[in-house]
Amino acid sequence: MVERLSVLYELQLIDDQLDELEELRGDLPAAVNELNSQIQLLENQVDAKEDEKKKSLSKRKENDNEVDRLKVSLKKFKSQLYQVRNNKEYDALTKEIDHSEELMSKLDSESIALEDLIQKLKNDIAEVEPQLETLKAELKEKESELKQIIKANEREEAKLKDKRDKIAAKVKKNDYTTYMRIRKALSGKAVVTIIRSACSGCHNVVPSQRQLEIKQSKRIFSCESCGRMLVSPEIADEAKKKLQF
Repeated sequence: MVERLSVLYELQLIDDQLDELEELRGDLPAAVNELNSQIQLLENQVDAKEDEKKKSLSKRKENDNEVDRLKVSLKKFKSQLYQVRNNKEYDALTKEIDHSEELMSKLDSESIALEDLIQKLKNDIAEVEPQLETLKAELKEKESELKQIIKANEREEAKLKDKRDKIAAKVKKNDYTTYMRIRKALSGKAVVTIIRSACSGCHNVVPSQRQLEIKQSKRIFSCESCGRMLVSPEIADEAKKKLQF
């Protein structure tokens, strides 16, 4: 059981060191993620507007082509008016002429609306592009800062991760699951010791009888106040010596 407790505390010590390296990065990882999200959102908006603009241009071109076709037909219908032989033919031609002119008017109105939409989309895109450039410049700067910090500590981090893997392999599966659950819930601290008769995690006093039981190291005890796993100061000291902390 002593070895079991010691290994858990060793794991905590290594994770403490890794957490410190993580803290050196400050809010840069979160800032980089947030900037990437903002950029992706704006780029999606620009892509959607570009797609809508492309479709509007295509539709306007179709309308223009249809208007040109109708103009030709209209000219033909009007010339045929002089060749009609009866009222029935005249009525049929005037009906075609009215229909063509009505359709041309409708297409012209639609094309004007499309032109207004195209211009609005162009303005919207032009308005977003400077924001994108600013965000990309900020992202590049923060990524550079983050890379410098990571590079400065990559050897130490790699060394600690290697140690962690070796220690974690010695931890019982159930203990590791409990350790990670507590670590996630309580800001990284899952295994703590007793300092001046109190839990070093939450600083609440540990009853004397429980302190004695913890010192005997016969089982894993948890703090009644915060739920962290508790090890004796002797176990903690031995773990620190073993890791040369």
